[in-house]
Amino acid sequence: MSIKSIFIHLRLPFSLFLMPVFWFGLSLVTTYTVVDACVVFIILHFILYPASNAYNSYFDKDEGSIGGIENPPPVQIELYYSAIVLEIIAVLLAFFFFSFHFAIYIFIYGLFSRAYSNTKIRIKKYPILSWLIVGFFQGFWILNAVFVALSKENDFFNNKIFFAGVLSSILLWALYPMTQIYQHEEDAKRGDKTLSRILGILGTFYFTGIVFFLGLIGFYYYLPTTDFIVFLPITLPITIYFIYWFYLTFKDKEKANFKNTMILNALASFCMNAFYMYLVFRD
Repeated sequence: MSIKSIFIHLRLPFSLFLMPVFWFGLSLVTTYTVVDACVVFIILHFILYPASNAYNSYFDKDEGSIGGIENPPPVQIELYYSAIVLEIIAVLLAFFFFSFHFAIYIFIYGLFSRAYSNTKIRIKKYPILSWLIVGFFQGFWILNAVFVALSKENDFFNNKIFFAGVLSSILLWALYPMTQIYQHEEDAKRGDKTLSRILGILGTFYFTGIVFFLGLIGFYYYLPTTDFIVFLPITLPITIYFIYWFYLTFKDKEKANFKNTMILNALASFCMNAFYMYLVFRD
């Protein structure tokens, strides 16, 4: 398998869609160095997430569009070994640059990421369980990992950190079924009964809209009024595009496709990044 093909399956642009959780976690740390923040960012977005993407690609062996790749190249065993090596590097860097606690966070994330895709366990084929696990680990777990690494504290049960982690997971639980909406045929071939397949195309839109609304309510209670006033206009484009896409799909289900899914992912990531960066730099 060529280096180029392996690199494509790392799906680096897709990993950056998870960037808002990093910025949210960073906004909760009162004292940190820019160097430390950059190293945590690199470990997560250029090593850990790409390792997870590569591992998932190897076991899924998709022929159609997947998150971040419209035409995935065929996979071979080299991709599997690349994923394992990257994951080991992520754990070692977390340990040597930060702490044992942060390394454990990275290691456990890797374990569940592998369990999600591996054919012997394949959490992915259990719709509710996979939805819960993906949202929890990519949201709550990673936010706490960022906080632990940069604050040098293991403050898992701090109320503010806990609530922020829950909010991160709620937004991911809202968006996750939308990332499956164009893969119904591919998932059916493998026997993966994803949440989006159960909900159906229009049901996925309804479900996402409800969960996202719950997230908005959570942010209303979590944020000071001045911050919530900033939050609403920054995130409004997500709602506008979501409603517009739903309108198109209601008329033509073929609009529930890869292109529109990636637009929603990119827009949600951009808007949430903008708001969390505001929280980081406002003071």
